[in-house]
Amino acid sequence: MQDLLDNFLSTITETGRYICPVCSKTRKKQNERTLQVTFKSDGVVFHCHHCLVEGRRKEKKEKERDYSPPPVRAISVPKISDDELISAYLAGRSINYSLVKDKFNVVSGARYFRAHGSLKEGEFPAIGFVYGNNEAVKWRALNDKRFTQDGAARIFWGIDQARKVETIERIVITEGEIDALSIGSIGAVIKDKAIVVLSAPNGAPARVSNRRVEPEDDTKFSYIFDGIDVLKRCDKIILGTDSDEAGEALAEELARRIGRAKCYSVSYPDGCKDFNDVLQKHGPEAVETALDGATPMPLEGVYTVDDYADDVAVLYKNGMIGGLSTGLKNVDELFTIVPGQLSVVTGIPGAGKSEFVDQLMVNLAEKYQWKFAVASFENPPPLHIAKLAEKIVGRPFFDGPSQKMSKEEYDEALSYINKHWMFLEQKSGEVSTIDSLLDRAQQAIMRMGVRGLVIDPYNYIAQSQKVDNEHQGINDLLTRLVSFARANQIHIWFIAHPAKMPTDAQGQTAVPKGMNISGSASFFAKADIGVTVHINKRGEVEVHCWKIRFKWLGSVGKTTVQYDVPTGRYSDTAYDIHMPETINKLGEKIDAWWT
Repeated sequence: MQDLLDNFLSTITETGRYICPVCSKTRKKQNERTLQVTFKSDGVVFHCHHCLVEGRRKEKKEKERDYSPPPVRAISVPKISDDELISAYLAGRSINYSLVKDKFNVVSGARYFRAHGSLKEGEFPAIGFVYGNNEAVKWRALNDKRFTQDGAARIFWGIDQARKVETIERIVITEGEIDALSIGSIGAVIKDKAIVVLSAPNGAPARVSNRRVEPEDDTKFSYIFDGIDVLKRCDKIILGTDSDEAGEALAEELARRIGRAKCYSVSYPDGCKDFNDVLQKHGPEAVETALDGATPMPLEGVYTVDDYADDVAVLYKNGMIGGLSTGLKNVDELFTIVPGQLSVVTGIPGAGKSEFVDQLMVNLAEKYQWKFAVASFENPPPLHIAKLAEKIVGRPFFDGPSQKMSKEEYDEALSYINKHWMFLEQKSGEVSTIDSLLDRAQQAIMRMGVRGLVIDPYNYIAQSQKVDNEHQGINDLLTRLVSFARANQIHIWFIAHPAKMPTDAQGQTAVPKGMNISGSASFFAKADIGVTVHINKRGEVEVHCWKIRFKWLGSVGKTTVQYDVPTGRYSDTAYDIHMPETINKLGEKIDAWWT
């Protein structure tokens, strides 16, 4: 069995769900993808949801992979297609091919399909949906529901035609090509030159949790950023996904990345789950009615209980669900992490608050495949990348008393960081405003699907000239951040310096809390989670939680963690190689090792 798994895993190049080589041949549904394969920095983790085989396969250094998608290559596309065959197939779906032929690239041909259930393997007639400039073709068998694909579809289907439209007033995004053809074939859409129809290349996600896309699937949505030039030209984007859990999850992720303010949802007639159902059962007028009746996705306003029915049902079924682990057991007892919240982190200079947030990011990336956008004004990106690399590898980046990371470890760390972090740097030299920061953060969400945003520190953000005083400006800024976090379902860490704190007779500085942050008491009031990183007179690193909005996510209190200076790592216990530090004076440079 191990050889079978090793041989299979050696052929896999990216995270995803696959047919399990161990149990698939013994099951009725042999082509069901039950084996989850996840690439991590030190190898491959696998788990079959059917036979429960699981484990980790470490990669040999000389065979380490580049997990970036391979470059797009043109593929062979049939030059001659049978239009009558295509017309007959689409007519069975109530689609008039002659009306969409010039808008969408559809071809026909014979293609090989795997055996599936009672269906035998072999070549069968099929129609193909051509993506881009012959970059991929998604083939659909004419006589059954099997699919296959030549190349890799990584862009919206129809995006090339959309770029030729001068004025775009409405964009409709569907879950599949047949739905796009269904909309494109009705008379109202044909006459309206300002409407564009696109189809998602991957359909709906296979893994859904509470109508949300799992972080492991974030990289599958790069086609949204590829189409940003078209999406930005339109203020009304209708999300015509299927009316099932997977379709709702796709719509939520599209809205999260594009921006909910311009996204609209549709309601289908009873008994219909997509636009082709509507076309076949009720005709073109019903499709037009569904499009015209699209309503803005919930953003702000007044709602009824029915608007929250699905979310309330989840609470009733599952109860209050705790947040994600910080990766530090001691800290988990104080707080856990959930999307849609604002954490305010403070501490006197030199206490390690920025390093602590970096450790949280590294842990969330490793445990949950989260991705992050970072606006770090006091850490230039090259230096920040070096610090992250130290935490990931567990070795120093620079020469010193401890052996620094090898070139192979360096390369692996940079590749990993490139896939999980984006840096929001203002290279123009202009002062960052909250508007410019959130605009860049929105782009990062669209491009990479980031789940976390770090702003470090607050005092580098220019205050709006429209406010009368600093307190009002900070209150408005924090309100913007809270709204942005909730609308985009990301967690924001906002690092802020405290006012000058008093010291006792022994020179020990008091622990700053939310009410001690310079500028406004709003830091305490607006935070969902409030954290202080502090070093006591014994040289111990203390983590204080002074605000937790929801009790099922943690509690107010404090704990201690270990800090390893050479690697910048935080942990629950001391590392074997490096002993904890003795700090002679708070805030000063550490000048001695404790042996």
